[in-house]
Amino acid sequence: MAVSARRSTGAFEGWIEFRSFHYEGHDAYSAELRSPDRQYLNPILAGFYPDPSIVRVQDDYYLVNSSFAWYPGVPIFHSRDLVNWTQTGHVLDRPSQLPLDGAGVSRGIFAPTIRFHNGRFYMITTSVSGPGNFYVTAANPAGPWSDPVPLPEIDGIDPSFFFDDDGRAYIVHNGRPPANKPLYSGHRALWLLPFDEASGKVSGPRLLLVNGGTDIKKQPVWIEGPHLLKHDGLYYLIAAEGGTAEQHSEVVFRSKTVNGPYEPYAGNPILTQRGLTESRKDPITSTGHADFVETQRGEWWAVFLGCEPYRDGYFNTGRQTFLLPVKWVDGWPVILGAGQAVPRIVNRPELPLSAPPRLPTQGTFSVTDEFRESALPFEYNFLRTPSEPWWRLAAKQGSLLIRPRAEDLDTVHNPSLIARRQQHAHFAASVELNFHAGDPPSDAGLVAFQNETHSFFLGVRVAEAKNGEARSGRTLFLEKRNGAKEDVAGAAIPAPATGVTLKIEGEGATYRFFYRLPGGAWSQFGADQDGTILSTKTADGFVGTYLGMFARLRR
Repeated sequence: MAVSARRSTGAFEGWIEFRSFHYEGHDAYSAELRSPDRQYLNPILAGFYPDPSIVRVQDDYYLVNSSFAWYPGVPIFHSRDLVNWTQTGHVLDRPSQLPLDGAGVSRGIFAPTIRFHNGRFYMITTSVSGPGNFYVTAANPAGPWSDPVPLPEIDGIDPSFFFDDDGRAYIVHNGRPPANKPLYSGHRALWLLPFDEASGKVSGPRLLLVNGGTDIKKQPVWIEGPHLLKHDGLYYLIAAEGGTAEQHSEVVFRSKTVNGPYEPYAGNPILTQRGLTESRKDPITSTGHADFVETQRGEWWAVFLGCEPYRDGYFNTGRQTFLLPVKWVDGWPVILGAGQAVPRIVNRPELPLSAPPRLPTQGTFSVTDEFRESALPFEYNFLRTPSEPWWRLAAKQGSLLIRPRAEDLDTVHNPSLIARRQQHAHFAASVELNFHAGDPPSDAGLVAFQNETHSFFLGVRVAEAKNGEARSGRTLFLEKRNGAKEDVAGAAIPAPATGVTLKIEGEGATYRFFYRLPGGAWSQFGADQDGTILSTKTADGFVGTYLGMFARLRR
């Protein structure tokens, strides 16, 4: 994808040049982490990394997350100590694997599960706006992964593989209740399907494992995210229950045989933050959707999702990945006892320490991308699957070139947007925007994007030439979408300027916007803005805020 570093007008004709994207975020608990060789900080994957699933292969650990309508799909991480995680790629990184055109931002890929068996990795998931349930395989978790294998027998979501030690394999999943007759709103069930590894297909009828949840008489809702595991000769079925908001939880069932019957643990839920006082300091909420892993030293650990509201249930960072030890109590696994809050600082697993990753995933950090590689770093995503090459990297000069197109931020198609996650409630993101005579009539700049109807856009406008005259000067603008689109501020940029640096800062619910001309100082642009419009409490959906570079043609 590399392009020439020529500085002539022709090299940039029709493209917008971005340089030096910088992100920094502050976590108040980083200063309290006194012994990083003995402790770690939660969350381990900060920002929009929901629905974690984990697997160990000898001394190596691999973790995947949901990606919804962002492309490439299903980020995959590697670690050797369960604390320091390095992204090695995406499972679904080819357009043929992941058609997303027309999908809303909170559609697409739900709840992947990663497993390893007989020398191959398996990732199974649901594309709720595409082919439905499917799985892919790979010999190397960094890829390439196979084309999707459809599983039309599954009528629900959240499938998970289980490979028993007798050579048999199964898929457990969320589905409709028996006879497709829900007894109440949110009534779902967990089902088991036999799977033939040799043919790669479902090999028999499904079997009901759990109807409704832990106690159907109490009308439990949204039993989902199931995983099967085996410990000391017994089968354990863990699952999320209660929905993905503050009532979210993780529950467990146990059976002597894989087919059941499964009895619920009397101490359920084994993880939840519901019922804790809302006034507690820096709360973590909505915990659940866990997966377990046993280390090579016999410790058990759980990864799970949770949220960090900055106030009143508002959070812009999405659902994040946390890590806690699992304790076995009277033959049952427990993550946290009733009434216990998720700790921010935890003692590390008994594993050799790994070197910190190039891109930190937790705590306070800053990172700058100079775009000098031949490919975009893995942390950048596109909104839905690109169908044409509208971006280029000029690695020698350190530039990312984006071609503006007609697709706006409210589209359900693929706009000219390249973005990365907001990973902290307190953050700053900035990028340089260079001007060229060949820039088309367009709007280009920096966005904070939650979904099609909720975003901020700090940009530079190049007007269309009129009556054969030269194009007019550039205009700085701030645009907000909170349902409808609104122009918040505008100002002319002095004609001699060769570029501008744009910056978005967030302090919880307050977002501020800045610009800096070459050789000048930062100036705030427009008044402070209400950042709660980027929270799912306002915007709805399941994703977190993205920050990135966007360009559109003038309509």
